[in-house]
Amino acid sequence: MVRAIVGANWGDEGKGKLTDALAATADVVVRYQGGANAGHTIINEFGKFALHTLPSGIFHPDVTNIIGPGVALDIPKFMAELAAVRAQDVVLPHILVSDRAQMVMPYHIDLDRYQEEHLGGRSYGSTKSGISPFYADKYAKKGFQVSELFLPEEKLRARLETVLEEKNIILKHLYGKDPIDPDTIFDTLMDWRDQIAPHVTDVGVFLDRAWRDGQEILLEGQLGALKDPDHGIYPMVTSSSTLAAFGAIGAGLPPYAIQQITAVVKAYSSAVGAGAFVSEIFGEEADELRRRGGDAGEFGATTGRPRRMGWFDCVASRYGCRIQGATDVVLTIVDALGYLDEIPVCVAYEIDGEIVRNFPVTTRLERAKPVLQNFPGWRCDIRSIRRYEDLPEACRNYVDFIEQELGVPITLVGNGPGREQLIPRTSRL
Repeated sequence: MVRAIVGANWGDEGKGKLTDALAATADVVVRYQGGANAGHTIINEFGKFALHTLPSGIFHPDVTNIIGPGVALDIPKFMAELAAVRAQDVVLPHILVSDRAQMVMPYHIDLDRYQEEHLGGRSYGSTKSGISPFYADKYAKKGFQVSELFLPEEKLRARLETVLEEKNIILKHLYGKDPIDPDTIFDTLMDWRDQIAPHVTDVGVFLDRAWRDGQEILLEGQLGALKDPDHGIYPMVTSSSTLAAFGAIGAGLPPYAIQQITAVVKAYSSAVGAGAFVSEIFGEEADELRRRGGDAGEFGATTGRPRRMGWFDCVASRYGCRIQGATDVVLTIVDALGYLDEIPVCVAYEIDGEIVRNFPVTTRLERAKPVLQNFPGWRCDIRSIRRYEDLPEACRNYVDFIEQELGVPITLVGNGPGREQLIPRTSRL
C-alpha cells in the first residue's frame, strides 16, 4: 500500500523520524516535493543526521529510496549528503533519481538571496536555497530537467543561453549584479551529469511496478500544511504543495493509490520564517520551550536559526489535518512539556471580537488573538516510558484532548528524539 507522511503544521513536526522508523517495514521511500530548504533530523544507531534532500529511508539497506519528479533537486547538496552519510559507515541502499526531476541551478540560489536583500523588511524569511526562483522557472517552462543533462551538448548549451538572456537582464537592471557566464554554468552542468548519472532512471515505471506488486511505499512530505501555497498562510509559504494529495503527482502514482495519510503534529507549535503565528510566545517563556524542544533545542536543521515558538494550536492543527486528509495522527515531542505546571492550549481565535474555531484566510489571521485554555502539567521526564498506559494521567489527558479537537485518531505518541521513542496508542475515537 501507499502511505503518505505529511506535516499538519508549519513543518519541523518530526516527519523524518517517523519515516525512518516506519521504513523498517517498507519497500520504497519517496521524496515527492520541496528541496533542500528544510531538513529532517534523524537519530538512530548510526548517529544524528540532518537530511535535506535524501529520503529518510536511507538507513535501511533493503529500502529503495527515490527522488521524485516533483522535487527541486540541488545536485551538489544531494551528493554532499550522500558523502556525509557514507562517512558515518551507513551502507547506502538503492537510490534512484527521476529523470523528470528539475534541477536547482546556481543562479536560482543567487536570485533567491538578491530578492530577499531587495525586499529588506518585507522579505519572506527565505532560507535562500533557491526554491522560489526554481519553482518560478519550472512553471514558466524555463527550468531544466535532469534528463536534459544527457542531451547532445550543443542542444543543452543553446537552451541554456536562451534562458540566461532573461536572467542577465534581471540581474543587471533590477539587482545591479554581474551577468552570468553561460560557459561557467554549462561546465557545472557537465560536472553534475557525471555525478548524478548512476542514480538517474524513469522512477515512474519503477513505482508503478512496485505499487502493482503490492509493495509498501512511503511518501515523505516536506514542511507542513500551513506552508502550502494554496491552503497555507500565503504569501509566507513555500513554493510547492505540501499536501498529501500532491504526493501522487510528485511521485507519479494514481491518486487512489494513497490509502493512508499520517499527519504529524507537534505537542506545541513552532515555525521558521515570517508569517502569522497566532499562538506565538516570546521572551524567556519562548526561550525555555525552545531549549527543551526538538532533539537538541528548536533550531532549523537547514539554517540553524532559532524557531519561533508557541503553544499547541487546535485551530491550525485541525485545519492542517483536514486539508491533508489525515487518516491518523502522530503526536510528537510530548516529552518537551514535562517541565510545566500548567500547559496553555490555543482552542480558538478572537478576530475583531468574534470567536473563531475555523482557520481563516491570511488577511483575517493576521488580526487573530489566541483564546487559551490551561491544562495540568505532569512535571516529570517521560522519555523512558514505552507503554501508553504508563504515561502520567495528566499527559494522557492532554493527548486525549488534542485527539478530540483534531477529530482524527492519534495512533503514536513521540516521547523523545530516538527512533524507538514512539509509543503505540489505541485511539478512543
